[in-house]
Amino acid sequence: MVSVRSYLSGNFTKTFLTIFIPFFFIISLVYLVKISILTSKIQMSFSELLQLFGYSVPTIIFHTIPISFIAAIATMLQRLSIDNELIALFSLGLPSRKLLYPLTFVAMLFAALLLIISFLTMPQTNQLFNAFKNSKKAEMTFNIVPEEFGQKFGRYYIYISDEKEGKFKKTVIYYQDANHSDQIISANSGEMLNKEGVFSLLLNNGKGYSFGPQSMHQIDFQKLQTYDTFLNYGSELYGVGDYWMQSMNDDQRKRKMLFYFFISIIPLLALPMIAAFSIINPRYQQGHSFIVIGGIILLFYFQGSLLDKYGTISTLALLSILSLALGVWLFVKRVHRYF
Repeated sequence: MVSVRSYLSGNFTKTFLTIFIPFFFIISLVYLVKISILTSKIQMSFSELLQLFGYSVPTIIFHTIPISFIAAIATMLQRLSIDNELIALFSLGLPSRKLLYPLTFVAMLFAALLLIISFLTMPQTNQLFNAFKNSKKAEMTFNIVPEEFGQKFGRYYIYISDEKEGKFKKTVIYYQDANHSDQIISANSGEMLNKEGVFSLLLNNGKGYSFGPQSMHQIDFQKLQTYDTFLNYGSELYGVGDYWMQSMNDDQRKRKMLFYFFISIIPLLALPMIAAFSIINPRYQQGHSFIVIGGIILLFYFQGSLLDKYGTISTLALLSILSLALGVWLFVKRVHRYF
């Protein structure tokens, strides 16, 4: 049995890597295109682009592994069947159900890896991705261009004569307060500050004017700090436990958790069904690997999408049990009764 396990493991590893690596690069290319689209709105250096892509890698792996596993198992079993290698093993007295034992162990390892990625890694990387993107958007939103009119900082219109490394010269700000009084502030110099995603302008040595219907007020100041109180681009990062605890009060996140769990256990649920259609007698049956792979992927991801939209714990349990039971029944009916 040890030699059979090594034989199957070796064949599976080569087949899986042959499928996973190209598929991973294809999905990575899609994510890189999505990230590069952001560069039309926000400025990023090459290292920052790689950093943003790095936050996406766990998500790419999570969506790549289940499909690669299904394709690798189906391709391997059909190839060994067509080459009569499985028939030789069955002729030597190896029951078909024992053929699944080493593959079940491999499926358990993949399921455990997917659970770790989806429940421990992805919550953190997704939060870091969004925080980084929002921070860069905020920097571009408040990128004040010298000698250009009509630029906004929250509720303020701002004009500067010169800017160097975030420090301004000859700054003028205009806004209307809640009473519709016109406010004008002029300063000799100023700078933009960013503290935990909250942007502010620190102005030095200036004057402020307030114009009402029947009055005008003037103030002189040495330092004046104005905040963007309407937009806060900071992102609070939660620990893994706190992140998923919020799902107790967030139905959307709860359904996402059910979706992650179901997709993570696809290797275990799909294995009997894949074997049922991939282990064939080449003298009497023909292999249709693409149909098998496509059909099983569509079946399981359709169930996953249902959980993502309408899922409950009872629905997750029902779909998992039915999928596994259907796979076992098909395996017994199509394979085990003959081999």
